[in-house]
Amino acid sequence: MRIAVTGSTGLIGSALVRSLRADGHDVVRFVRRAPAAPDEAQWDPGAGRVDPAGLAGCGAVVHLAGAGIGDHRWTAAYKKEIRESRVRGTDALARAAAAMDEPPAVFVSGSAVGYYGDAGDRVLDETAPAGSGFLPEVCRAWEAAADPVREAGVRTVFARTGLVVSAHGGAWGRMFPLFRAGLGGRLGSGRQFWPFISLHDEVAALRHLVDTPELSGPVNLAAPEPATNREVTAAMGRVLHRPTLLAVPAPALRLALGELAQDVLGSQRARPRRLLRSGFAFRHPGIEDALRAALAAPAAPAAS
Repeated sequence: MRIAVTGSTGLIGSALVRSLRADGHDVVRFVRRAPAAPDEAQWDPGAGRVDPAGLAGCGAVVHLAGAGIGDHRWTAAYKKEIRESRVRGTDALARAAAAMDEPPAVFVSGSAVGYYGDAGDRVLDETAPAGSGFLPEVCRAWEAAADPVREAGVRTVFARTGLVVSAHGGAWGRMFPLFRAGLGGRLGSGRQFWPFISLHDEVAALRHLVDTPELSGPVNLAAPEPATNREVTAAMGRVLHRPTLLAVPAPALRLALGELAQDVLGSQRARPRRLLRSGFAFRHPGIEDALRAALAAPAAPAAS
């Protein structure tokens, strides 16, 4: 299959591109600079421009681009960038795909379990309502931006992803060095649920969304049973053989991270009901499984 991918240089996107190519798929990577290789096509999500030649002949689009949630402190300017990078980019790509003479069969658009907000210990499947606050509002607008391609009759799937466990990128990539140095510990009360997923399972799940015709709408991409922050902390200590006696009180975390602390201290007990019912099998269902897989995986070069 010919598959278009945005966000192909990120942690998830680069791993997805490698996986697809290893199985013989033809991948087109959308980039914002001038294309420098035959497999690249240009787009400008802020301006709403997408090169339609990059979408020609594509059976699937996997849209993963967006400013990093935890890359910077949440100033008003960066919150605007987080939102607009997702909403404008999704709208531009959805309109371009919908306008094709032969649109793709499936449009998989990134989303996040942040859709549910802080829900305490309530179990969250895909029928749970959106929460309140900045990230739930972003996720609602992000998913709604795909309406043009969905209304054109293209099967549209929203990959509501949890925390991706990797030693080489993302939020977890910043935690591993702290725990290795013996500086890791629980955050706040430690009772908040963290819906995690190994990088291998994330890539496999995205491919499952592409390949499974009965799946459309929201699908939670998270391990079958999320772990609490306290359980994650203990597992990190066991896997890395380091003490985890330190703790960061909630007020200190709010002082250090600002509004982002609400997301770190929030709890989403999200479960992948639709993914499991469609026959997906996790390779790393437990937190220790995911951590050990992350440590065993070599650092990989960016997709080329």
